[in-house]
Amino acid sequence: MSSEESVPAEAIDDVTRDIAEVPAVEVITSSAVHLMSAAAVKCGLAEDSAEGRGADLQDLDEARKLITALAGFVTGAATVIGDHHARPLRDGLRSLQLAFREASEIPDAPGEGPGEKFTGPVR
Repeated sequence: MSSEESVPAEAIDDVTRDIAEVPAVEVITSSAVHLMSAAAVKCGLAEDSAEGRGADLQDLDEARKLITALAGFVTGAATVIGDHHARPLRDGLRSLQLAFREASEIPDAPGEGPGEKFTGPVR
């Protein structure tokens, strides 16, 4: 039996209806928050836990990819979600770009940091 056969059609219909009821701005902001959270962890900003130190999760190569994707996403979405929703996303993005710069041993040239091709140089 395939996984498609094991999921009742009613459940799929329910999920589709649930998604249809969510405003686009909520889907966009939620997606951006997921990217921000992942980028923060990869920048080494995760909280320490019983399993280990948050800084041990740092992976700046992965952080660069996530921040660049977030920058393109936020820049592209800003015009359709409005400034009220875009401003906190831009602020979070800028904070991540600065955290990346601080964590990086070799500084990027101005305008060459993660996401800066979309946002311009971050100061």
